[in-house]
Parts: sequence; structure tokens; C-alpha cells
Amino acid sequence: MPIADCEEPDVAKFMDVHNGFVGVTELQLREARERDLAVETAEGVHFEHAWLDPESGTVFCLSSGPSKEAVRRVHHKAGYPIEEIYELSVEVG
Repeated sequence: MPIADCEEPDVAKFMDVHNGFVGVTELQLREARERDLAVETAEGVHFEHAWLDPESGTVFCLSSGPSKEAVRRVHHKAGYPIEEIYELSVEVG
């Protein structure tokens, strides 16, 4: 879905990157995602998907929300900070 078609025009999309998850399992990734989902509403953020490369220990999270700072706060509350976060302002299909 193009970003312009989002129901709430003030909600942006973000991709963030976490390192240091070498050897993490799918179950552990699901548990980490559940921690985000438990605290996301207070910041107006919604985590849509997460991807893991267990060999490199890299996790990618796709979210929507009002700002990068809101996404950072949710991850911080869930127990793991973000190394990198990008606003996805242009999308092509």
C-alpha cells in the first residue's frame, strides 16, 4: 500500500535496525516483538513486521507512528535501543 493511502495522514512509516542478535531464534524474536506491542499504544506507534538474520544478528522492524522519537521510546521501554532508524517517505510498488 502506498504511504499516501494510509488511513491516518500524520502517521509515517519507519524501518529500524538492531544489531547483536546473533543466534536468536524465531521464538525469541516473537517474544521481543510482543514486548514492543505491549507498550506501543502509549506512543501512538504500531509495529507491523519484524525480520531477523540470525547469522549476522541483525533485526529489522517496520512500524508506523508519529515520529522517529516515538518509535525509539517504544523500543527503549521494551528493553532494546535502536542503532539505526529510517523514515520511509517514498515508496514504489
